[in-house]
Amino acid sequence: MAFPTAVRERIAIASYPFREFIAGREERGGAAQDTAGGTGEASSAPRGVGKMELKEFAAHVSAKFNIKKIEPWSAHFRSLERAYLEELRAAVAKASGAIVNIAVDGEHSPYAADGAERERAVAFSKQWIDAAVTIGSPSVRTNIPPAKDAKPDVERTAESLRRVAEYGAAKNVVVNLENDNPASEDPFFVVKVIEKVNSDWLHALPDFANTLAAYEEEYAYRGIEAIFGHAYNISHVKETEVGEKGKIARVDLPRTFGIAKKHGYKGYFSMEWDSPGDPYAGTAGLIEKTLQSLS
Repeated sequence: MAFPTAVRERIAIASYPFREFIAGREERGGAAQDTAGGTGEASSAPRGVGKMELKEFAAHVSAKFNIKKIEPWSAHFRSLERAYLEELRAAVAKASGAIVNIAVDGEHSPYAADGAERERAVAFSKQWIDAAVTIGSPSVRTNIPPAKDAKPDVERTAESLRRVAEYGAAKNVVVNLENDNPASEDPFFVVKVIEKVNSDWLHALPDFANTLAAYEEEYAYRGIEAIFGHAYNISHVKETEVGEKGKIARVDLPRTFGIAKKHGYKGYFSMEWDSPGDPYAGTAGLIEKTLQSLS
């Protein structure tokens, strides 16, 4: 990929933090409200009434934050039918925007002992690669859900994701793995899988806070260091994260951006505010701190 060098052009907005304001797959959406952002009224709306559709998100964040790039979450897609995806792509283009990654969450584990379950995991990731092609996204972040019948296994995970990466290569779509679920997506486990697959089409998506919320600080920053060594086009910027038992992780932003710079990371920084409070104010703050850190 050819990445922009202007700092603001390297910033994207994830749709996940705005899930109270965006209609989910089973909800009825409505026109985006100009008042969205700070009031929280949308959270009490029945079945998505008054919430914006994903196709409105690019124009919405452009108006709110002067950011043109978005990272949609899979749960915000109405369907994977071609007509819907082409409509989404056209809406983003009309807003002079761009999709830089799709954050995809599935339920099937690529390391399950059950071979049929692994096949379902591979098929799930492949269908989202196809969706990425249609909407013009250069990559997807697929997840590694815990298996019900096995502990995390590098060999089986790599075997499954090698096939996914090969499919991505054939479609010109990069596949990313995130340090997210502490049970199945520990950063060092993710790195082992990426190194085992050894493909230019399988990379890491470093999340600034997830590992901090699950582990002690020294371990977490070593994990972030390791995973940035395999990052390519997308990362998630957070300032705080609430972990299990209410643990609040606070990110050392200068230190984390410094790790990214140390590894020569040239990709996008997606704002993924995931703390209590208003995601609009939180995202605006993250953008300003990101601009300062990268300037």
